[in-house]
Amino acid sequence: MTTQTVENTVTEADKAAIAALPQRIVEAWAAHDADAFAEAFTPDGSMIIPGVFQKGREAIRAFMAQAFEGPFKGTRVVGTPADLRFANSESGILITQGGILAPGEDEPSAERAVNASWVVVKREGRWFLAAYQNSPRNVA
Repeated sequence: MTTQTVENTVTEADKAAIAALPQRIVEAWAAHDADAFAEAFTPDGSMIIPGVFQKGREAIRAFMAQAFEGPFKGTRVVGTPADLRFANSESGILITQGGILAPGEDEPSAERAVNASWVVVKREGRWFLAAYQNSPRNVA
């Protein structure tokens, strides 16, 4: 199947729903809502951030609940879609640029700026994260 064929089977509504996934994460993080954060993932989804690997919605929820009370307390995140590609009409890859904002910041500092890969899948008519991974944007 060519990219052209795949693109023709993906609706504008699907593209908008995928592009909205980062905003769901931004809003959940701003509210320090581990449940809402985890609900963006499939039940068996995975999250890789520097020094952390979590697999499964419940593990992601538990990690984020602890992190919102500890190292992520008072922080926010930003993420802007930079690229979107599809494997088929029910899966794709979203690339974003963003990072963690410390209190009072409007842009992530160089040490907290990231590039991220989001493997997205459509399940029962909704788009979810099957896998999320980020890497520092500015390597020392």
